[in-house]
Amino acid sequence: MNTWALSTKDLLRLFRAALLGAAAELSALGLMATAAWLLLRAAERPPLAALTVAIVAVRTLALLRGGLRYAERLAGHDVVLRWLGELRTRLYQALLPGTRYSGGDLVTRLVSDVDAQQDAVLRWVLPAGVAAIVGAAAVATAATASAQAAAVLAGGLLVAGGLLPWVVILLTAGAARESAPERAELAERTVELVTGHRELVAAGVLGEHRRRAADVVHAIAARERATAGKTALLTGAGVLVQLVTAVGVGLLCHASVPWTAALTLAALTAFETVLPLIGAARRVPEIRASAARLRAVLAQEPAPIGTRTTATGHFRLEKAGVRHPGRAPALRDVDLDLPPGKRVGILGPSGAGKTTLLRLLLGSLPPTDGRVTLDGHPLGEYADLAKTISGAEADAHVFHTTVRENLLLAKPGATDEELREACDTAGFDLDLDRDTGPDGDALSGGQRQRLILARAVLAAPAVLVLDEPVEGLDPAHGDAVLAAVLAKAKGSVVLVTHRPEHLDGFDEVLTLEDGRALPASAAGRRRGPP
Repeated sequence: MNTWALSTKDLLRLFRAALLGAAAELSALGLMATAAWLLLRAAERPPLAALTVAIVAVRTLALLRGGLRYAERLAGHDVVLRWLGELRTRLYQALLPGTRYSGGDLVTRLVSDVDAQQDAVLRWVLPAGVAAIVGAAAVATAATASAQAAAVLAGGLLVAGGLLPWVVILLTAGAARESAPERAELAERTVELVTGHRELVAAGVLGEHRRRAADVVHAIAARERATAGKTALLTGAGVLVQLVTAVGVGLLCHASVPWTAALTLAALTAFETVLPLIGAARRVPEIRASAARLRAVLAQEPAPIGTRTTATGHFRLEKAGVRHPGRAPALRDVDLDLPPGKRVGILGPSGAGKTTLLRLLLGSLPPTDGRVTLDGHPLGEYADLAKTISGAEADAHVFHTTVRENLLLAKPGATDEELREACDTAGFDLDLDRDTGPDGDALSGGQRQRLILARAVLAAPAVLVLDEPVEGLDPAHGDAVLAAVLAKAKGSVVLVTHRPEHLDGFDEVLTLEDGRALPASAAGRRRGPP
């Protein structure tokens, strides 16, 4: 329970929600049974006083059903949303010091996997608890009239609420295992199409790669349709079990006609709480996988807080590598020596590992192989790492506030004059009080890029990291902006670019391909003649 941050109070709230849900369903069951008894008893023309209690019960149960259902939804969602907020916070705190996961996997863990736990509670745990309570009450009521009818009802509920969902879980889990290689291939092809679009177009193989990705999509869709068809058959089998059980209860119940009708309709209604479990069971394998991924993150030991301060600012990568689970290595055996004042350029096609290398230097991604050190010590030991190395990353965030506030993140005490000077260097000419919109949506792509670049210039770190800083800008204007930024930088610079001409005058040029650094001679051949 500690892993999932579920307190005793949360469990009590969940139990209360289950009781409210069961009370709502029992009200519906009682309403159906009482209404049936009332109609058939009224057909016998008894004194009105004999029907008064039933009439009042019908009205009361009708009101209770709606009110209790609303209360159950309110109580269930209240505890689940509170718990999910706490779970997201704990997950974020576990990932904050650094993570071995790739960006897409991070999104999955932070969003999809947490949302899956919401479905686990609201669509599986609570409904299963409600079904168990309602089923037990229905069987106990049927037993007052006939033990045989109660046994038939119990058997039917167990088949529809236990056996059939279990079969669905097995089918879905089997289909997921069979489609796992195809989904992994689709993920790889999607990344290839997005990050290597230019290279595929240049090689004239974009259409072929699209067709291969489409074939994988069709294969996955065919498997999903087959699984959905089997699940639909099992859902139909659940309805058939419901009808057969209701008929069995009606035939085996040795009581008056009104009471037999009431019990038969009550048995029919009781299945309304268990039949949804068959459809919900399709998500159980996915929920289990999500829970396992979350548990892997939450069970990690927290990274120690760094206490060192930077001395000389000498970075070094020694056989550094990064491997993501289930994927080809993003970076392998990379060596880089970055003493103070050195300028290093990084070239390579999309997906070669350039951004991964920058993340190693920034300390946002720990190496799975080799070492990354600052002044001979691991980056995690430094408290001032963010002040020593920072810059303009490709995925840098623009906050929904003014240009001024976005810039002040880099240097909180900066004057307006310093802000404007940084903007001039980056070629950014918007007013400081201009609103940027959510994630910079109120800015054009070029303006957003230059705002991020101005923020990097204002920070003036000892090591300035630039990841395709002028990509998307007009070439002539982009070259001028980059030249101004490089002229402003006083310390070390690490520049990732697709254009070798940007690296004129740099001390070293590192060319990456498939996560490896090419030898100097091979890199020279790839870059071509000067």
